[in-house]
Amino acid sequence: MGPAGFHGCSWTVILLSALLPTTWSPPAAAHFIHRADLLSNTQMERAPLATPTLTVNQNIVTEQREMAVFYCNTNDDNITIHWVSNNSLLVLNERMKLSADNKTLTILIVQREDSGSYLCEVQHGFEVQRSDIASLTVNYGPDPVSIKLDSGVAAGDVVEVMEGNTVNFRVEAQSSPNPVYAWYLPSDFIQPPITGTFTIYAVSREHEGMYRCLVSNPVTNLSRLGVVKVQVLEKVTAPNIEFPTLALVENATSVTLTCKTSHQRVGVHWFLKGQPLRPSERLTLSSQNRTLTIHGLQRDDIGPYECEVWNSGSQARSVPLKLTINYGPDRVEITQGPASGVVSTIEAMLNSSLTLHCRAESIPGARYHWTHEHSSKVLDGEQLSIKALRQEHQGIYSCTSSNDVTGLARSASVLVMVVGLQSSSMSPGAIAGIVIGTLVAIALVIGLGYFLYSTKDRWTRRRSASDTTSSNTIPPTSVMQRTPESRHSSVSHKKPPSAAPEGPRKPLPQIPKQPLMPPGPGRNEESNYEKLLNSNHSLYCKINPSA
Repeated sequence: MGPAGFHGCSWTVILLSALLPTTWSPPAAAHFIHRADLLSNTQMERAPLATPTLTVNQNIVTEQREMAVFYCNTNDDNITIHWVSNNSLLVLNERMKLSADNKTLTILIVQREDSGSYLCEVQHGFEVQRSDIASLTVNYGPDPVSIKLDSGVAAGDVVEVMEGNTVNFRVEAQSSPNPVYAWYLPSDFIQPPITGTFTIYAVSREHEGMYRCLVSNPVTNLSRLGVVKVQVLEKVTAPNIEFPTLALVENATSVTLTCKTSHQRVGVHWFLKGQPLRPSERLTLSSQNRTLTIHGLQRDDIGPYECEVWNSGSQARSVPLKLTINYGPDRVEITQGPASGVVSTIEAMLNSSLTLHCRAESIPGARYHWTHEHSSKVLDGEQLSIKALRQEHQGIYSCTSSNDVTGLARSASVLVMVVGLQSSSMSPGAIAGIVIGTLVAIALVIGLGYFLYSTKDRWTRRRSASDTTSSNTIPPTSVMQRTPESRHSSVSHKKPPSAAPEGPRKPLPQIPKQPLMPPGPGRNEESNYEKLLNSNHSLYCKINPSA
């Protein structure tokens, strides 16, 4: 520590040396007094300071429980005492107290920061003496315990580790002296360690549970318990999306997609067309995102959809799912070619070919039916072809498109006009109709003539028989010359066949073969009348069997 008070005396000599030349000039006979002579004179007047001694009531104490009392023992008077802790001048606080003479330092409530070295320093003038060092040890702890895992695992009351990884446990607790550790593990097959660290290799689901460590200080008799819950995360596998097998129809149904996974403690995210799905009025998610419901299906809701399961250590995504949404048919269009525009009227030359195409947006593909206004025939197919146009091909053609899944149907029409038809030209059917009509008319005329002829012949025969009965002398010519009145008279006087005969019936007179009308030029000698008078009147008998 050096000579006592040396540094104070040195500053005094320096100051005096600086002031003397300016304030006072010694006489020529005066002699300078050396510094050594000045010190020797001071020492002759006072004995040097003795080294103080430092004592403490107990140098090992317990934090918050005990106090420490330091005493600086010195017999010198008129001295100043300073206290030094850990090589720095001690700064007192509310827990410390000094006696009136500064010889006693009392720490009322010891804390861990009070540990270290203490000494006292006595000073008189320029002379200083220091005591020996006294150490104070403060026992404390353990403080609250925390169990931490590897640096890659987040700290907390619950920690998650990946299955198959190596996990290092480390207990952190401030304590003096070092504490004793007692582990309480969730599985009996894990060997409890006796230190503040231990390792589990290839962690599995069997290692899940609560890990507890009791940290005890045998000096302070205090103990603290640290707890951490370990969850072992599985390496997730790809989920799959389940959806109803019923047909999906636009604007008619809703659909719910379910993300199926065998993992329990995982989160679920949904993706639409490769981008994170944002819920809306039509796209709603369940509380844990396990299901996605699409309300009021539209044709552009086909997707693709994906769901992803994840935990803090891994993630996996499902195979994209694309929905089949049935719709249509939409507006039906009739064209003359696959790439031509829609037509409503078509003019085509006689005997030329014509092909009509019918199309409509529809899923599944629509069925097509063609009809003609003048025909009951129905043709199937998207295309209608006519190789050679004729007059009967004119008219309105209709195409009906139908979807068996949606149950909807739509139709469109087109007017086909055949150009090049002549006004006098007739179709073979028309000609055949005219011929058949003519033949039928001829047959009717012939039949009517034959009927009239047969009726006239029968009337003539009956008339002739009546005339013969009434008068045998009447010549045949008189029959033709009789007036209608005479005919009426003869007829009216004739008795009905039902009357009783008056006598024996007379034989019929022989009528001479005289024609009623003279033969015309160029006729045969035998007239029709003569033929009728022939005994062989089978034709008449066939017409009137009662004759």
